[in-house]
Amino acid sequence: MQFPLPALICDVGGTNIRVARLDRPGAAPATVGHAGTRSAQGLAEAVAAMEQARPARSMIVCAAGPILGREVKLTNAAWTLDGPAVAAALGLEQGLLLHDFEALALSIPTFPADRLQAIGPELGQPLGPRLILGPGTGLGAAALTTVDGRYLAIASEAGHVEFGPVGADELALWPHLEPVGGRITSESVLSGDGLSRLHRARLRATGDTGEPIDQAAVVARALAGPEGPEGDSVRLFWRLIGRFAGDLALIYAATGGVTLAGGILPRIAPLIDDKAFRAAFEAKAPMEPLMRAMPSRLLTQPEAVLAGMAAIATDPDHYVIDYAARAWCR
Repeated sequence: MQFPLPALICDVGGTNIRVARLDRPGAAPATVGHAGTRSAQGLAEAVAAMEQARPARSMIVCAAGPILGREVKLTNAAWTLDGPAVAAALGLEQGLLLHDFEALALSIPTFPADRLQAIGPELGQPLGPRLILGPGTGLGAAALTTVDGRYLAIASEAGHVEFGPVGADELALWPHLEPVGGRITSESVLSGDGLSRLHRARLRATGDTGEPIDQAAVVARALAGPEGPEGDSVRLFWRLIGRFAGDLALIYAATGGVTLAGGILPRIAPLIDDKAFRAAFEAKAPMEPLMRAMPSRLLTQPEAVLAGMAAIATDPDHYVIDYAARAWCR
């Protein structure tokens, strides 16, 4: 498999599209543009508007939704992305579509050390499967392992599993959480909109009927006044992220550690309580010794996935991907 250069590298989320360009092997991808997902009819139209008269030969795209071969329907936006159709519209010789957290998992080996903030003790980088997860418009998760020295990512839709309360404080507010599609899922609580739902539920549980605010306002007020109710909601959000991360780490036996990503977490990093996070992460009796040995880190550079996908374009044979079934042009 080859991805002829220049190649476009695209990160398509429910809210934003980021596009970069790789002109030669080993180079850092250069930013092409950034747009709102809802501002364009589709990916080909968005890229054409950014690139104008600069044609590319191939493209690697990650998108926030379940991948079915060469197609994805975005979970939190109205796009259906058809890889071969995009290739035809842009005159590409080759292309590949990845789940957004599949791409993040494959990018873990390329993350700069100075963009990883330890949560809790520095435990190094033990051997074994590695997990990445995080909230943005939705909630994503994937694992990374190796097969004969090649990287293999295991994508998931873990954001859509049921999510329940633990402890008296959570039991008190859970009846006040607003269901999404009739369900309380991990994504409906642990996402951008989930933070605002969690904050509203906390206020309702205490009898506060004040005007509801969105997640941007929750974050702004929490950072400006950490001891206020918004700060309490963000700290609870972090604790729930820790619990959920520990659950998934246990499922994947992620002895290689856990990386948190997602657009919202770097913004609320000043309010993380490492001890509370690790306590929630490790409270998995009888597996506490296993959990205590798993490092946890926060990725503070959202654009890091673009460099990871550029590495795939440069050396595709280093990754275990079913190119025969998933590449756009045969």
